Amino acid sequence: MAKNKFSKNWLHQHINDPYVKLAQQKGYRARAAFKLTEILETEKLLKPGDVVIDLGSAPGSWSQVARERLAGAQGVIRGRIIALDLLPMEPVAGVEFIQGDFREEEVLLQLESLLGNQPVDLVISDMAPNLSGVGSADSARIQHVCDLAREFSQAHLKPDGALIVKAFHGSGFSQIVQSFKQTFRRVVERKPKASRDKSSETFLVGVGLKNPGGGQ
Repeated sequence: MAKNKFSKNWLHQHINDPYVKLAQQKGYRARAAFKLTEILETEKLLKPGDVVIDLGSAPGSWSQVARERLAGAQGVIRGRIIALDLLPMEPVAGVEFIQGDFREEEVLLQLESLLGNQPVDLVISDMAPNLSGVGSADSARIQHVCDLAREFSQAHLKPDGALIVKAFHGSGFSQIVQSFKQTFRRVVERKPKASRDKSSETFLVGVGLKNPGGGQ
């Protein structure tokens, strides 16, 4: 009974959510598009000609935003977007897609092979692991996903490149921030307006590598 009530409340909030309506109007696949847009505008990131990696890309709204920014006023993509997700994703024009688990070496190698030696300007990650509700296990999973994105970025970003990841306030968050500070010259936390008030999600932005191409 309680679950039904929760579902109805969520559905009511979702239907009346201004960002859901706006996403439908603009043709975005999810309201998450507005989170990325706000971060990119605030941090002045992503311009035509850039190479972008979208980790955990399905359903594709972040790839859609990246495509818009690379296309500019002419509508012709200048730059490159490679997206990756465990789930299938409907094609986004001009976006290269790999379906696979980012935590697996084989999938990482596939991504690196597609990328070649091309340096990356921006890595974006809206990835979130399946959460169990067990605090310690969940914080370890979140930290692992953030670490993978950070390690990939350290190996592939240009020296002045940037990484945007989704994290969650709570156990383990300070460790994620600390590892970002060891990797990037500038680290900021962002809670976009499109993030729901009740959500503990916080986006971390790291800009400029301290040790380009190196390991920790």
